[in-house]
Amino acid sequence: MRTWTVLLCLILTACASAPKGVARPDFLLHDELFAAPPERISAEHVFALSEPMKSYVKNEIAAEIRTKGAQEGLVEALHRKGKLQLVYDAAATRNAAEAFDARAGNCLSLVLMTAAFAKELGLPVRYQSAYLEEAWSRTGGLLVRSGHINVTLGPRLFDAGTVHWLHPLTIDFLPVQEIRGMRTQEVDESTVVAMYMNNRAVEVLAQGRLDDAYGWVREAIAQEAGFLSSYNTLGVIYLRHGDLAPAAQAFNHVLEREPNNTHAIANLAEVRNKQGRIAESEALARKLAQIEPYPPFYFFNLGLAAMEKEDFRTARDLFAKEVARADYYHEFHFWLSLANFRLGDVEQAQRHLVRAMESSATRGDQDLYAAKLAWLRDHRRP
Repeated sequence: MRTWTVLLCLILTACASAPKGVARPDFLLHDELFAAPPERISAEHVFALSEPMKSYVKNEIAAEIRTKGAQEGLVEALHRKGKLQLVYDAAATRNAAEAFDARAGNCLSLVLMTAAFAKELGLPVRYQSAYLEEAWSRTGGLLVRSGHINVTLGPRLFDAGTVHWLHPLTIDFLPVQEIRGMRTQEVDESTVVAMYMNNRAVEVLAQGRLDDAYGWVREAIAQEAGFLSSYNTLGVIYLRHGDLAPAAQAFNHVLEREPNNTHAIANLAEVRNKQGRIAESEALARKLAQIEPYPPFYFFNLGLAAMEKEDFRTARDLFAKEVARADYYHEFHFWLSLANFRLGDVEQAQRHLVRAMESSATRGDQDLYAAKLAWLRDHRRP
């Protein structure tokens, strides 16, 4: 497992709001540096209904829609057992049709699928970007900050004769206890499409597919030029491609609009370091330390270093600090479990391994931790 330092990590962001009416900065785009992606990237595919989806509306929920109205009929299909039986899975960001086929997706994928059905049924749709505590994860050598989004469905006026309530209904795929009191901001559909494409860019970038990543983020910028997360992703793509000057331009574009954007500061510091502009890199590092003295994964990285030295007590304490401020992340719990196991505390090792399994966001991780937990229960002593 790779050890991280904050100034050498590449930080990407998923969901954020976007100002309206921003002209696309074409000077930041360098198509000549990348091959065209093999697949056609188009906004048309984001909400497009597949034939199985159309059949589902026509044959599976048509009766409920006639008796209860489109809004309530769709909501019941999304949540009632025996209907869609959706599963939260953050392994990949899927478009509407892909999420339906898999019956799974992250919050954005499930929102896209819900919106696609709502559009087919003639329901008004609104999107809200939610303000939650920052959630970080690691993938493919990248630090990724995740956001959250939900969707509100309005009623159809001609359903008034079939239902007793006609008011907007917000659908959120997080547990109720996590969204209680959550603040939201409405975002345009163009921003939602840009979020989807930026997520896809991050995912293929983590796989090392730089040409594809550039194609996705370029289209994200075309959809919503004011969505700043796309420019941070663009800069990371240039940086991994070895194009340092365009990378610096992209990060500076973010900092001109958000001077204290820690993601852009950290990434620009890495660019300046690679350019040999050490004084500028160090100045950016000092600014970052003032804004964020203990960045994401700070204690975790120190814990990994302690594990390598077999200082398991120090590692346990450091992992516990990371868990205390980011209880949602499975990898922190796993390593805290491992440190406890090496110290002979099997009960705590088992407890945190259970939490790792419960907090993992993909089916693959859940299966992996379940297997480790089964092994641990069979080997009670280290």
